[in-house]
Amino acid sequence: MKLVISDPKTGKAYQKEISDEEAQIFVGKKIGDEVDLSPIGLSGYVAVIRGGTDKDGFPMRPDVHGTGRKSVLIGSGPGIRKKQLKYKGERRRKTVRGNTVDLDIAQLNLKIVKEGKQKLEEIFGGGEGEAQAS
Repeated sequence: MKLVISDPKTGKAYQKEISDEEAQIFVGKKIGDEVDLSPIGLSGYVAVIRGGTDKDGFPMRPDVHGTGRKSVLIGSGPGIRKKQLKYKGERRRKTVRGNTVDLDIAQLNLKIVKEGKQKLEEIFGGGEGEAQAS
């Protein structure tokens, strides 16, 4: 699983690849839940799950319950682009992922809400833009 960890104070995002054993701390959590990141090497950090995509690229949607894929009628938000809609008020049926994390999720987006003692730039290497860490 790949994590994209966003730091709202600096405006930077960092990527971290984690194993299936480390990903167990996220399994069963929903979009909007807070997660302690100490088990994956970020001691003192707490993050909120903001979304993600599954192994085939289907986006997670906060208003769709469960872990599976569902075909829902949507007019805005994750899973649809504005240029796909031609008319005001138009909605389309799109396949999206539920709001609960399981091991089929390939990418998980997190936002830091509580910082640890060490800065993220120091942990991830502090390059310009996005830093890579494994």
